[in-house]
Amino acid sequence: MTNTSNPAAETAAASRHLVFLTGFMGSGKSTIGPILANTLGYEFVDVDRLIEQKANAPVVEIFERDGEDRFRVLEEEVLKELEKRTDLVVSLGGGTIANERNYQMIHKNGLIVYLHLTPEEIVRRVQHRHDRPLLRDADGRTLPPHLLTERVRTLLEAREQFYNRADIIVPSDRTRVGAMVDEIVRRLKGHL
Repeated sequence: MTNTSNPAAETAAASRHLVFLTGFMGSGKSTIGPILANTLGYEFVDVDRLIEQKANAPVVEIFERDGEDRFRVLEEEVLKELEKRTDLVVSLGGGTIANERNYQMIHKNGLIVYLHLTPEEIVRRVQHRHDRPLLRDADGRTLPPHLLTERVRTLLEAREQFYNRADIIVPSDRTRVGAMVDEIVRRLKGHL
């Protein structure tokens, strides 16, 4: 996992004081985000929760009722609203960063921290979750283990081209939360 940096871009983005946490579902964004925000003296927001507030419905229902395309439109609207904010740690949905327009908007406005997990660890963490629409079959049922593993690998493969462009990459496989937050804060120094 090499991590190339563009210092000029990082400095410009960091002046906004926005830290975006990205990674596959189950990577710990919603757990680490509030602790990181507290450590930095920032506010924490979760993009999925903001979408739910905007749509007045849970993510699962938005996917079922309106489809993924509608969800992605709401997601982009929320990202545009966040452009006006500062001193914020933002937990992105697992697929938020996985299109070029979103990636450019996020990268322009802050620093991106990728919480990296192996496919095996992702499956271990999400196998009993029932609130993840992309990990269900066409009838909305939880995928059996072999299909879940295949789906995770396929989604991860498509998203990693964006995840790996993060300013900071931190492995999150079975690492203590406090140690991960310390590592992220250490690597953010000089950028915020």
